[in-house]
Amino acid sequence: MAKEITMTVSKPQDLLPFLLEQFSNKGRNKVKMMLTRGQVMVDGRIITRHDHKLEPQQTVKVLGTASGMGEVLHGIRILFEDEHLLVIDKPPGLLSIATDQEHERTAYRILTNHVRAASKDNRIFIVHRLDRETSGVMMFAKRESVQQALQNSWRDSVLNRTYVAVVEGEVAKSEGTIETWLKESGTKTMFVSRPGDGVKAVTSFKRLETNGTFSLLELHLETGRKNQIRVHMQSIGHPVVGDRRYGSRQNPMGRLGLHARLLTFRHPVTGEILTFETAIPVAFRRLFSQRNAPKG
Repeated sequence: MAKEITMTVSKPQDLLPFLLEQFSNKGRNKVKMMLTRGQVMVDGRIITRHDHKLEPQQTVKVLGTASGMGEVLHGIRILFEDEHLLVIDKPPGLLSIATDQEHERTAYRILTNHVRAASKDNRIFIVHRLDRETSGVMMFAKRESVQQALQNSWRDSVLNRTYVAVVEGEVAKSEGTIETWLKESGTKTMFVSRPGDGVKAVTSFKRLETNGTFSLLELHLETGRKNQIRVHMQSIGHPVVGDRRYGSRQNPMGRLGLHARLLTFRHPVTGEILTFETAIPVAFRRLFSQRNAPKG
């Protein structure tokens, strides 16, 4: 992997001018590409905006590109990679790991081929999963010991998991918390059960936007149960769009309206707190801008 470069901010300024000063031997376009590829971190957080405001004493780290930082592999964008972890932005429609029906086109297989390009003995290990039709931030380990360390301390290591969802209807409350017990049926579908029966699931939400037909929500997982957001949205009468399994009757985007936007966790080896945040999908935003556009 190429060398990481760490710098300390000495005065208030925007991120792009700061980088242009630090990398005066590189052209403006090359420096801008560092941001586009997700190579720049400010205080442990990936930043892609050129006009991000810097303050004195903040730490800016530029990640090397030799191991594919920012590379796109079959729709997967690599957000971060070191010798212990891989963090990616998974596209919708891609399985996390193989099933009886699909073995080849999975995030696991694509990333395994990626790490084995450096050495045939390299491997990756699943830490957590995203549903096939859910996009967003997902983490893999490069060693089994790192996988076990993360899974055994998941509740303490993961500090924030934030999703955005487009749901059917106008959500009346501006924010709230959904707390239920969930069970899995014989057909592998989760459902709300009576209190004390199954596993407890807690999801908090905040309404970001609504147009009467759909609502855009920000959701925080306080527990990480299978299909938790999807079944919780169904339980309050606002299923995730495109989610026929959990009651949706509309699919205006041609995909499930669920995206894992942000993941903050403590690095299991270095102890550093890292945050990876992706943009709200353009298809989500477009749905609201189209419906709010003036007629005539």
